[in-house]
Amino acid sequence: MVLDTTYSSKENKELIKKLVGKAFGFYDILNLKGIGSKRMVIDDVSPNLKQYLNSVSDINYGNIELRPNGVLIHITKGLQNFTWAIPYYQLVIYKTNGSSIHAQGKFVHFKNNIMLKENKPFFNKLLNEKIKFDEQYNFQTQ
Repeated sequence: MVLDTTYSSKENKELIKKLVGKAFGFYDILNLKGIGSKRMVIDDVSPNLKQYLNSVSDINYGNIELRPNGVLIHITKGLQNFTWAIPYYQLVIYKTNGSSIHAQGKFVHFKNNIMLKENKPFFNKLLNEKIKFDEQYNFQTQ
């Protein structure tokens, strides 16, 4: 679900909290050594996300924020901010000529450049958090 978060609203905060959990506390942020990625260049998006990108030939930037039950992808379009909330159970990450995040029939592809390489430790942290989340639903079959 993509929300316009240019201005803070109580409804958006509640909706995000229901989908991906409330923000990590101060000590959790210290233990995780940060919960946000550096900004990355958005190379391509699915057709249903094109409306959230700059229509002129301007560079589009995005970053990712970890939450206890999912991630938030923040996209900047001029002076507007949009946030895509993705629960971990819907999150799929592909590493093909950059990095691509898929969920809910949409995707965002980040360009393979120095900014993406600087975020490699963050993506490792993201995958570890997703694995931790998935392990709580790990059923033993014998």
